[in-house]
Amino acid sequence: MSDETLEGADAPEHPPAWWRGDFVHGFVRSPVAIVSAMIVAMLLLLAIFAPFVAPYDVRDPAKANVVDARLPPRSTGMFGDQYPLGTDPQGRDMLSAMIYGLRTSLLVGLGAVGLAAACGIAMGLAGGYFGGTIDAVITRAADVQSSFPAILIALLIDGITRTLMDRATHEALAVPILIAAIAASFWVQYARVVRGLVLVERGREYVLAARVTGVRTVSILFRHILPNVLGPVLVIATINLALAILTEATLSFLGVGIPPTQPSLGSLVRIGNEFLFSGDWWISLMPGGLLVVLSLGVNLFGDWLRDALNPRLAS
Repeated sequence: MSDETLEGADAPEHPPAWWRGDFVHGFVRSPVAIVSAMIVAMLLLLAIFAPFVAPYDVRDPAKANVVDARLPPRSTGMFGDQYPLGTDPQGRDMLSAMIYGLRTSLLVGLGAVGLAAACGIAMGLAGGYFGGTIDAVITRAADVQSSFPAILIALLIDGITRTLMDRATHEALAVPILIAAIAASFWVQYARVVRGLVLVERGREYVLAARVTGVRTVSILFRHILPNVLGPVLVIATINLALAILTEATLSFLGVGIPPTQPSLGSLVRIGNEFLFSGDWWISLMPGGLLVVLSLGVNLFGDWLRDALNPRLAS
């Protein structure tokens, strides 16, 4: 076999769309993409450096000053503490609670999307490449999974874990449980998309050349096929990030997500909803507004990414 064929076995037939120069050029020329990416990046950095940015550490309930509870924005506490966005019913600084809540919501969203993508990609690669019984089992499992709403699956997993664990253990493991519950609802979309793309890619020349030269199956799947199917996966992951964050907020609002002692945007909205008609509007509306900004930024960037990686729109 010639050297050209061997080289072809080590590289994809065509470079993925996000490796091409026109992708970056399209991003620079899109104001929506730039603004949405800046919003998401700023919020992500704010969440990462929360311990250094937040005026107060609200993770320890013992540090909450109850005498300063439900103070309006731009208030001064009994001991001279400044609260530019007011305080919540536990006496926590709302600005600090929102920053740490943003951190928790992004942690849950990114963790759920990462776990769902990893499981879905692995199943899609296996089902599309091997076919047969493996493909049939994965496809039927995906069909069964799709028949249940995502929120119902998350509620079911949360209910099972509450039954098997005591309250203290469940609250300590609330974030990993929530990540697993949301990921269990999202893996199907990744598996179906990757499976369909693998069915096309496995018959291309570079895959056939890799087989002939004796390249291992694992290497073919992850070094040759996977880079060519990641474009749609990135789009799905971006859009699902907003859905995962909203799902976490919904579960926390229903009281089955993050416990009230650990701030998240959803739990803050739920706590504030109880005092909304008492005039304490800032407790609910401010974290709700931050949640809207975060979801809108992620969705707008995901929409642009979908158009940028769509071959029919690329010209």
